[in-house]
Amino acid sequence: MWIQREIRLRPRERGFHLITDDIVRELPELGCLQLGLLHLFIKHSSASLTLNENADPAVRRDLEAYFCQLVPENAAWCTHLDEGPDDMPAHVKASLLGSSLMIPVTAGRLNLGIWQGIYLCEHRARGSSRHLVLTLQGE
Repeated sequence: MWIQREIRLRPRERGFHLITDDIVRELPELGCLQLGLLHLFIKHSSASLTLNENADPAVRRDLEAYFCQLVPENAAWCTHLDEGPDDMPAHVKASLLGSSLMIPVTAGRLNLGIWQGIYLCEHRARGSSRHLVLTLQGE
């Protein structure tokens, strides 16, 4: 089986947002697979995807604080300012974290660790809706 679906996520403010349930809800076919892979791709250059802790919200706040310190707005090196002071830092953060994830599927479920969740990493102060391409393959 091969399925590809493009979904739109609602706009979110800057931060790390759990979207695991959003992804699973969009893929009812997931339950039919015994063995497979889910590939996720975000179609944006100022947001990213990652896997991390899904239980304690402090992890999401700490990640946001770390990345804002690592790649601050209004840095002297930043010359791409056409879309505001958060735009170029958002591009750098997205490059550091990446635009895609590959997750195994086992017995109809995403085979994530017990404390892992899928994050949308919104790097703009006021992100727009974000588009993801979900490609599910397996048998």
